[in-house]
Amino acid sequence: MKEEKMCPVCNRPFSWRKKWKKNWDEVKYCSERCRRNRSKLKNAESEDH
Repeated sequence: MKEEKMCPVCNRPFSWRKKWKKNWDEVKYCSERCRRNRSKLKNAESEDH
């Protein structure tokens, strides 16, 4: 079975992909869309505090 991680932006699991073979440890987001929207995640966290 392939490894899975949780995307911090959309809170969905995503699986290992061949294109991430060399940098799987650094991969944090499931998609380019979530990577671009990571600033919205930070804004939501700051509003909670």
